Amino acid sequence: MENKTTQEKALELARLIQDGKGEDLAVIDISELNSWTDYFVIATVSSSVQSQGIQKQIKDALKGLDLEVHKTNNKQKESEDWNLIDLGNIVVHLMSKEAREFYDLEKLWHAGKRLEF
Repeated sequence: MENKTTQEKALELARLIQDGKGEDLAVIDISELNSWTDYFVIATVSSSVQSQGIQKQIKDALKGLDLEVHKTNNKQKESEDWNLIDLGNIVVHLMSKEAREFYDLEKLWHAGKRLEF
């Protein structure tokens, strides 16, 4: 079994989200900008049902990617607007169009390197 780099894993997660009809995907390398994660994978989802489906696809793929969800103390319920999956070196953001425009993570992390996939 080949070992994938964190970047390859982030790109694979983006492709998985794209297969789940997530839109306007962005993979941003922020490894040189902070110490707590290396990549953001950001996608727009049209509904909470779509978000839940994509989250299930991601969770089903984690073992094969040698990733696991990091537990946090935050007991936040599923959100209609923004769901975050903390995978340690990769953080996935599934956001409604409105939340994505409001929080504008790409602008906030503009110094990061946006990857093509």
